[in-house]
Amino acid sequence: MTGLAFFLLLLSAQSQNTAALSGNENTKVKWYTIQEAEVLTKQEPRKIFIDVFTDWCGWCKRLDKDTFSNPVIAEILNTEFYPVKFNAESREPVTFAGYEFKNSGPASRGTHQLAAALLQGKMSYPSAAYMNEKLELLFAVPGYFSAKDLEPLLQFIASDSYKTTRFEIYKTSFQGKVK
Repeated sequence: MTGLAFFLLLLSAQSQNTAALSGNENTKVKWYTIQEAEVLTKQEPRKIFIDVFTDWCGWCKRLDKDTFSNPVIAEILNTEFYPVKFNAESREPVTFAGYEFKNSGPASRGTHQLAAALLQGKMSYPSAAYMNEKLELLFAVPGYFSAKDLEPLLQFIASDSYKTTRFEIYKTSFQGKVK
């Protein structure tokens, strides 16, 4: 085999490995319904991350495109949380934690009771609600976050650092993987 042929073979193998890595299921967020997350957390306790969005929200779409597509963010969400997407204007009734939540608002843009409960009535999109393993609401954080800004917040909650440290202090020593 010539040097050039070997080089091309090596290059081909590297691109196949890169393709395999980019196809890793942890590079995409595996989204659950809130009911699935409830069942899963009873089987294998994890915190729950809930992306509260609407169909018309431009920043919600950007969060999907730019932040949740980041492999570091996807890996954290898939391994440390049960990630849930919840449309705040969904018309479907939802039973969660023993309660039934509905959207009894107007036909368009009515707020779902579960979204209002998760966001404690502060309706802003996108927002993220964080729940512990006991299905208790920890925080609701409004706004768009880049991958670089979301990573420390996810790790802060996943590591239980929120129990002993303020986020501002945690963030000063955080060494992230998102570039």
